[in-house]
Amino acid sequence: MIIATIGSHSALQILHGAKKEGFQTMIITDNKREGFYKNFSFINSVSAYTSLDEAVSMINEIKDNGILIPHGSLVEYLGKERVDRIETKIFGNRKIFEWEANQKKKMKLLKKSNIKIPEIFERPEDVDRLVIVKLNGAKGGKGYFLAKNKSEVKEGIQKLIESKMIRDEAEVIIQEYVIGVPMYFQFFYSNIINRTEIFGIDIRYETNIDGLRRLTYEYMKELEIDPTFVVVGNIPAVARESLLPVALEYANNFVRTTKELVSPGMIGPFCLESIVTDNSDIVVFEFSGRIVAGTNLYINGSPYSWLYWDEPMSMGRRIAREIRVANEKDKLSLVVS
Repeated sequence: MIIATIGSHSALQILHGAKKEGFQTMIITDNKREGFYKNFSFINSVSAYTSLDEAVSMINEIKDNGILIPHGSLVEYLGKERVDRIETKIFGNRKIFEWEANQKKKMKLLKKSNIKIPEIFERPEDVDRLVIVKLNGAKGGKGYFLAKNKSEVKEGIQKLIESKMIRDEAEVIIQEYVIGVPMYFQFFYSNIINRTEIFGIDIRYETNIDGLRRLTYEYMKELEIDPTFVVVGNIPAVARESLLPVALEYANNFVRTTKELVSPGMIGPFCLESIVTDNSDIVVFEFSGRIVAGTNLYINGSPYSWLYWDEPMSMGRRIAREIRVANEKDKLSLVVS
């Protein structure tokens, strides 16, 4: 069996883990990155495309003996229409992609899961506090902006429309900006052993907002610098142990809700992207329904994955382990779609 993925995001970790579990590995990548991926001996096959339609054709060439592992770049690069043409089995529930790509549907799932979320403002006119305005899709924070009143929200949305990042106001979500420490809780849900595992925690390193910490607010305004939220890296984190029961409760609630609303539900890795307040409340402002790039920090296992497995277990290897065990038990249909 071949484990394949798109060349971006967490591809190296995914294929390294697949090779550790005894699979043949394949990467489908933009031809500009072909040379880079050929540096790694655990990748058996590098297929370079010159167009996105060609990428889909390459993925479908392994439909009889391969599984594609999705990550954040899959829908963002290929687009929903091309992803819908993929005939090769995809690890996880491909129906989650549509929910993850829509900020308002995301928040519906979280709220239904009895997870604490920030207040959502339906219209710019309703804004009465500091908010963050976000775009749909896995854009790594690109285009997000802060606003403290309705005028700033309207002005920011108009700039996004003029830059053609969005077509209209309906393509953004206006969310209360919760003050606290960002913590991105990574999980893995196994259909095979019916268990949700806390897998790791990371903090996103974002430009230019993290660089602006070195400047005073007055100096920022004097230079007319606006904060942006483009993710360029990740930082490892370990939470106070007293936070973990709530995080795991949220994760289990989320798994149950996805089974109800997005059948067959969550399969494999996901992330609850959160702020921890000074009252130790965990406020979840987004989710990712697949492997997140923050798991790249833990190629040799995280402090939490060691507690479950007592061996080096990256998220990439955990995915491959789930596929291998499912295949051995003739239950592959429980982990792919």
